[in-house]
Amino acid sequence: MDLTQLLPQLGGGLFTLLMFVVSLSIIVAIHEYGHYIVGRWSGIHAEVFSIGFGPVLFARTDKRGTVWQIAALPFGGYVKFLGDANAASVGGTDVAEGRDARHTMLGAPLWARAATVAAGPIFNFILAIILFAGYIMVSGAPRDPVTYAAEVALPPAYASDMLPGDEIIMIGGITMGEDEGLDSLPVTDRVDYTVRRNGDEIVVQGPYPLPPRASGVTPRSAADDAGLKIGDVITAVDGAPVFAFQQLIDIVNAADGRDLDLTVWRSGETRAITLAPRRMDLPQADGGFETRWLIGITGDLFFDVATDRISPWRAVWLGMQQLWMTITTSLSALAHIVTGAISTCNLSGPVGIAQTSATMASQGATSYVLFIGMLSAAVGLLNLFPIPVLDGGHLVFHAYEAITRRKPSDRALNVLMMAGVAMIGSLMVFAILNDLVLCP
Repeated sequence: MDLTQLLPQLGGGLFTLLMFVVSLSIIVAIHEYGHYIVGRWSGIHAEVFSIGFGPVLFARTDKRGTVWQIAALPFGGYVKFLGDANAASVGGTDVAEGRDARHTMLGAPLWARAATVAAGPIFNFILAIILFAGYIMVSGAPRDPVTYAAEVALPPAYASDMLPGDEIIMIGGITMGEDEGLDSLPVTDRVDYTVRRNGDEIVVQGPYPLPPRASGVTPRSAADDAGLKIGDVITAVDGAPVFAFQQLIDIVNAADGRDLDLTVWRSGETRAITLAPRRMDLPQADGGFETRWLIGITGDLFFDVATDRISPWRAVWLGMQQLWMTITTSLSALAHIVTGAISTCNLSGPVGIAQTSATMASQGATSYVLFIGMLSAAVGLLNLFPIPVLDGGHLVFHAYEAITRRKPSDRALNVLMMAGVAMIGSLMVFAILNDLVLCP
């Protein structure tokens, strides 16, 4: 058991807050460090690098004169550059016009200012790629052909005759790797497996390859709220035995949202759990969304597969692909929410993010790392939106300056910044209401 599995014993609320603060602090620190280091490389001096707001708990000044501090309210952070009137780098003091003007945000060349602003979101994307790549390297790539490594914890009825090292050639008449896949396999409690063992092909018996076992639990889903855990095996629904994940899918779809009484096997013990499926919007490969009744668990094979190591370079490439998929899926979801095609419940605020961080942390360190990577990608994307007070808004101002050869007036900046604050504030209020009232 790792530390993230022990921490939930601290208590639900404290654990949720702790995991949220840890997630946010890591992402904010990387984001602000991007601003700081690129600003430093560009000749812009940082006076303060702060994690958190409010009263300062700890501070030290480095040899360059930058104050590094941790403040009491750990819900954000900022870098204050020389000459800035505030932490948002809006407006400036007289220093911006003096001999030190080149080292201020306002007095630096346009390229230096734009690079410094863009660095925050870019560093969030880099963090996401690194975490995705690390997750991929730890997970490894399934060996080809699929090779049985070990049986996961399951009730005795799911015992199989396979041995570690068996190469699976065929399952129930379906050759592994063929287009039809396991979805076309008839649902039966026992299945023939053709395996290659010690160079010979033999047929052994085993359970249905995709049992009703929770290999993953979606945060804030019906299953999560009901207390289902990774590794739980659903042995019956409303008293009727189930042995295949497809049976569970069919039952949930047919329930149309009514309560389901689950019999759950967990570590050798049986318990009863009641939950009601919820309508959820699932992203599709074509960029659209499909609305289905779900309880919020994912399934997998009844055994662990042998894996091969993935090179760092390939892991980084796959991490970049995961980042791109996260960004495009997020933008598609936002567009569908705006047009009313999917529910606004797909928009999470700070409360929802905190609950998600706690759930992912309780599922283990690798799940938590993957979550931080996805959240970092989302924060980077959000900051690129062309809204004043966000980095994207600053980049719009810089683009205006590059085209017109003059900066926006102070009056225009102040008006736009106030509008941006109002827009972000309204969105935050709506998101919190979404978390607590509209979509609890």
